[in-house]
Amino acid sequence: GVRAGGREPPGYSISQGTTMIPILSSERLVLEPFRMADAPLVQQYAGDAQVAMTTLNVPHPYPEDAAEKWIASHLPQFLDRRNVVFSIRSLQDEVYGAINLSLCMQDQRGELGYWIGVPYWNKGICTEATARIIKYGFDELGLNKIYARHLTVNPASGRVMEKNGMMREGIQQGHVKKDGVFMDVYEYGILRQITKSANHSRH
Repeated sequence: GVRAGGREPPGYSISQGTTMIPILSSERLVLEPFRMADAPLVQQYAGDAQVAMTTLNVPHPYPEDAAEKWIASHLPQFLDRRNVVFSIRSLQDEVYGAINLSLCMQDQRGELGYWIGVPYWNKGICTEATARIIKYGFDELGLNKIYARHLTVNPASGRVMEKNGMMREGIQQGHVKKDGVFMDVYEYGILRQITKSANHSRH
């Protein structure tokens, strides 16, 4: 299986009309579709004020039935080529968080987003998951560009992006309103043709 051997089924591609969100694996992680049984953990982790403060679009307080609705939306969004969402899990099937690419297939670009449950912060989980989803976006989805944004008050998110070869492209001032305060956002991006050199130089 994926967890035992670290392999993933071949031939997954949105462009080939795949009807299932794929399973991706890396050294320590498995990225796979959320299950409805994950909803209580999603509610717990995403509902944490510390997580909400690091993200651009996780609401706080987190509505009671939001986790179920969110999980139910993943497959339709995938089939519409609008969004692909993965749970980030340990090889032992423990849920760490979520990662996604919001897609604009017309322009062959995807916006990267993620959150990690607070107990799993500062363990390199997000950096490893980001590396894997970038590879998937370029190799399997045929994207030309992957970009991401983070609040300027959350530099740890920027470090995840930089470790994966993403370059800061600019700042969006007063772009997001959090708890009644307008906040600035940094934007990062990476193009398909520079991923090889970035991966080559990463230690």
